[in-house]
Amino acid sequence: MFNKETYVKRRAELKKLVGKGIIILFGNNESPANFPANGYYPFRQDSSFLYYFGQKRDGLVGVIDIDNDTETLVGDDIDIDDIVWYGSVDSVKDMADAVGVANTVNMKGLKTICNNALREHRKVHFLPPYRADIMIQIFDLFGIHPNQQKESASMDLIHAIVKMRSVKTQEEIEELERAAVIGHKMHTTAMILGKPGVTELFVGGQVSGIANSYGSMVSFPTIFTQHGEIMHGNPSMAVLEAGRLALCDCGAETINHYCSDNTRTFPVSGKFTQRQLEIYKVVEECHDAALKLSKPGVKYMDVHFAICRILFDRMKELGLAKGDTDAAVAAGAHAMFLPHGLGHMMGMDVHDMESFDQINVGFDEETRPNLEQFGTNCLRMGRCLEEGFVVTDEPGIYFIPALIDEWRAKKHCADFLNFDKLDEYKDFGGIRLEDDLLITKDGCRFIGKDIIPYHPQDVEDFIAANRK
Repeated sequence: MFNKETYVKRRAELKKLVGKGIIILFGNNESPANFPANGYYPFRQDSSFLYYFGQKRDGLVGVIDIDNDTETLVGDDIDIDDIVWYGSVDSVKDMADAVGVANTVNMKGLKTICNNALREHRKVHFLPPYRADIMIQIFDLFGIHPNQQKESASMDLIHAIVKMRSVKTQEEIEELERAAVIGHKMHTTAMILGKPGVTELFVGGQVSGIANSYGSMVSFPTIFTQHGEIMHGNPSMAVLEAGRLALCDCGAETINHYCSDNTRTFPVSGKFTQRQLEIYKVVEECHDAALKLSKPGVKYMDVHFAICRILFDRMKELGLAKGDTDAAVAAGAHAMFLPHGLGHMMGMDVHDMESFDQINVGFDEETRPNLEQFGTNCLRMGRCLEEGFVVTDEPGIYFIPALIDEWRAKKHCADFLNFDKLDEYKDFGGIRLEDDLLITKDGCRFIGKDIIPYHPQDVEDFIAANRK
């Protein structure tokens, strides 16, 4: 937790932004893995509840009554049976005091608060729920069916929270830097362990264990695979083979639940082949170009398309693409190689605030998403950058056999792609490089004092110096 004043100030600002009514912020409950008493570990609190109320215990709800200027922490104190098994914990009142909340009630009292608000025809603000148990709770409190709750959620509250959480304060940046330290340990461990003869699952498990031992948990399930063309390739029992590339996309959460998110692609044998190096250098150039282009006032959508043009130009030089680059990018031909966006917001959630819908987080009234064009429809972040934003920079090049076959059969973008040459790369896999950017007053910088090796020679030198 941060200090009490942080949470007091955050709630005061939220009240100003929302203006009137009553705000209900639901914390998470335990989530059973395979039966009620066997919950997923560690418990993960809802990020917005954490942001304003700071407490990590399950079964809590925060209430902010804007009109009456009162705040209440709702929850039941644990009983002796739980104490026997899990030990003593702070009372709900103690937790409220720790974050500057004056009032507490038990969970039954939440029904009274909500009934009074409804009877007085006051506006009740809640966020779109993403867990079934919270959907049932909202149904019990307000009579709103789960399939109507997303539409009934408060846009005023969503916009206010996005405004606040998008700009990171100094104490948040310090937490993100701590997450980067853990991420560095994770990725360098993968490079050391990821040699011929071990399984993907072994390396992935070791990497995830670092997050658990130095922080709170992984910031998302670890991706470690020789099939880099699969965006979310879970580690399998496949044995790492010399001559292949391994892609590691992983990150950690600190104990205060701020994330890191990096991707590295490295040769299993420790040395890039010439063909691998040609493709890798294109991704490296795109990755570094984003660092130069990103600054306050620049639309991240514009950075994305600048990277797409660089990528397509280089694919033409390698004989994989052809034609006018601007026309090709306008037609979406670049998505053969890069079928996702350049990056996303990051903070307490690795895809920060994604539960609010990306259109409300990564876009604004001026910059709207293109949901029709393949690849571009996966751009999560397009809006103007501001000082204090944290975004990922993650270009990639992927050779997806099924996509090559489908576009060839449909003659999709045939004026811009050399399908015969693409066929030669069906066994290549994919390459992605990803780092986290903090937007500064005049530009941007990587988060993390020690950068995970990514320049080709640095990768090879690191592996040679550290593998036994």
